[in-house]
Amino acid sequence: MEALIPVINKLQDVFNTVGADIIQLPQIVVVGTQSSGKSSVLESLVGRDLLPRGTGVVTRRPLILQLVHVSPEDKRKTTGEENDPATWKNSRHLSKGVEAEEWGKFLHTKNKLYTDFDEIRQEIENETERISGNNKGVSPEPIHLKVFSPNVVNLTLVDLPGMTKVPVGDQPKDIELQIRELILRFISNPNSIILAVTAANTDMATSEALKISREVDPDGRRTLAVITKLDLMDAGTDAMDVLMGRVIPVKLGIIGVVNRLAIKIE
Repeated sequence: MEALIPVINKLQDVFNTVGADIIQLPQIVVVGTQSSGKSSVLESLVGRDLLPRGTGVVTRRPLILQLVHVSPEDKRKTTGEENDPATWKNSRHLSKGVEAEEWGKFLHTKNKLYTDFDEIRQEIENETERISGNNKGVSPEPIHLKVFSPNVVNLTLVDLPGMTKVPVGDQPKDIELQIRELILRFISNPNSIILAVTAANTDMATSEALKISREVDPDGRRTLAVITKLDLMDAGTDAMDVLMGRVIPVKLGIIGVVNRLAIKIE
């Protein structure tokens, strides 16, 4: 399977260029409510803070995030296939005067390389507003980002807008329906793994992430549950039943995590 990742990444690049999804490719789709800790889970997989943060619907376009593992001493040739480690050589220079162990690259910015992850976050915000506007509406048009790092494994992740119930401020009246349809579009792919993120300080029986996952994966065969904020559970409650799968029936397992506080991130 490891050898197939570069091939899958190349196919995604081709489909993105021609604007068609001819084949439904394997990917991990992350779903959860706005306050579930979804962004922190994603950033823990990358090892970097790179996602926009704030209140309300922050993620307003799908972010297709391709993680590409590179060894610490290997860097990409200026001419070569970026998904194929065989075309990299011992050179720490990404371009003239630029040297880094980790970098990012957006599809929409062509060959520009980002070594500052704060700039990556800002570019995500700018590109989101360019298509979705500044009225907190959502768009199905994805942003494509590749992150090259010695600290990641080869994965393709999809970050989607957090589910919400009530439109706030300038949000469209049908914001709940828009987000729901967008999520279903991605998780309906039978080759996708659904990462259903739920906060431990909420009622698991009413988890929106698990509820929408069951619509397309009723047996939980391709659903992995992530329980966040274990440290914020009500006093006297026990996470053991949840983590052992006695409350949430999913086949791929359940992972418990403790998220960083917003003040620590800032």
